[in-house]
Amino acid sequence: MARKYPLTPEEFKAIYSKVPRVTVDLILKTNKGVLLTFRTKNGFENLWHLPGGTIHLNEKVEDTVHRIAQEELGIKVKVKKFIGYQEYLSEEKERGYGYSISLVFICEPLSRNFKLDDQVEKFDFFKLPPENTVEEQKVLLTKLYK
Repeated sequence: MARKYPLTPEEFKAIYSKVPRVTVDLILKTNKGVLLTFRTKNGFENLWHLPGGTIHLNEKVEDTVHRIAQEELGIKVKVKKFIGYQEYLSEEKERGYGYSISLVFICEPLSRNFKLDDQVEKFDFFKLPPENTVEEQKVLLTKLYK
């Protein structure tokens, strides 16, 4: 499924070169571990990472969580707990501009019938984050497992 974006790549760069981007991250934790996706485009390519994305204008934060679960994974989730925020300072190095501040939520997947969008190549569950995981998320997940 192809995702719809509210900004063109040029608008995205122009805006987020000047201000941080506010996003959500979803920690889908099951008895198999935490679900990570492997992205092949739109930032953090060829790395494992948590499903997540930008909060759109006039969109409630919890609505964003549900939208992201639907867009990236094709599933519905139940929001269990807000655990804080994550700053992605490595994003400027990775993209060449800007960085994100993400609100992090533990969620329960309400389905296992995953339908990945066009930016995600695959997903898997991990008890510990793999080496090729987004830097800040590797730290967050390592703390979460302790």
